[in-house]
Amino acid sequence: MIDQLGDLLSQLDALRVRAIAELEPITTSTELDEWDVRYLGRNRGELKSLSSVMPKLSKEERPIVGQKINAVKAELERELAARREMLRQRELLQSLEKERIDVTLPGRALPAGHMHPISRTILEVTKIFVEMGFQIVQGPEVETDYYNFQALNIPEDHPARDMQDTFWVAPGEILLRTQTSPMQIRTMKQTQPPIRVVVPGKVYRNEAVDASHEAMFHQIEGLLIDEHCTMGDLKGCLERFAQILFGEKRRVRFRGSYFPFTEPSAEMDIDCPICEGMGCRLCKYSGWLEVLGSGMVHPKVLREVGYDPAKYRGFAFGMGVERIAILKYGISEIRLFSGNDLRFLRQF
Repeated sequence: MIDQLGDLLSQLDALRVRAIAELEPITTSTELDEWDVRYLGRNRGELKSLSSVMPKLSKEERPIVGQKINAVKAELERELAARREMLRQRELLQSLEKERIDVTLPGRALPAGHMHPISRTILEVTKIFVEMGFQIVQGPEVETDYYNFQALNIPEDHPARDMQDTFWVAPGEILLRTQTSPMQIRTMKQTQPPIRVVVPGKVYRNEAVDASHEAMFHQIEGLLIDEHCTMGDLKGCLERFAQILFGEKRRVRFRGSYFPFTEPSAEMDIDCPICEGMGCRLCKYSGWLEVLGSGMVHPKVLREVGYDPAKYRGFAFGMGVERIAILKYGISEIRLFSGNDLRFLRQF
């Protein structure tokens, strides 16, 4: 038994020396985990294998071997913990060195954003009318059938509704507004003349999207109500607007048209800024470009909001913001505004 005890103690000493020797060159956490399993593993570790002979020893020998096993195990666990800490510190230093920031280098400038061409156009247009004494108002994009159609002299059976394919929220009652004109009715119901307002905002129509149509686009409506107002005031106001926005040399013309909420009604054109009215592809060789629709407010609309048409009169106009931007900046199609292509947006 003494020879067996001495041999077992020698094996434990040899295991300790060998384990520590193999621990020294380890440089990665993966190799360290493999060493841990090989020597200290609970199921197949070498120290566990030597411990399996304990039942074969005498009562006097078991305490001696058990003490030796515990001492070897404690020493190997200390060496393992020290090596883990050393590897952790080394990996931390390597990571810090790799991610080190040189504070003496110049900072990286963040790209500054700028205004979208649609927002810029809305700002430019509304600024012109504000300088003429108009006030900017905005209204809800979800409207009722009454404000969007009926109060504007467009009853349920009116053919003008066919030109404005509508997104209905509640059929026959609630819809996404097809024009910003409903805010004209809201303003007149809440305010007594004189009134001078412009209404920018989004509108929605069930359009087939192509180079000249979008399902969601922007409009700017204008409304002036006073006791003394004529078609000449309308023409003078819009002519001055066109010359400020498109250039002092721009010529304008008015063509008779039809809108349910104005009478008489007119479309306003400007001479083509590309060909100076000589005719080109942009103006379809006519020399003129359509800009907006306008007219004198219909007496039925005035009566609807409680105004006396014999006392008050006024004019209204409406323009598509995308169309104004296309004319002003020479843009080829409407889809570029919503495409989020930086190559396009960085030009403005």
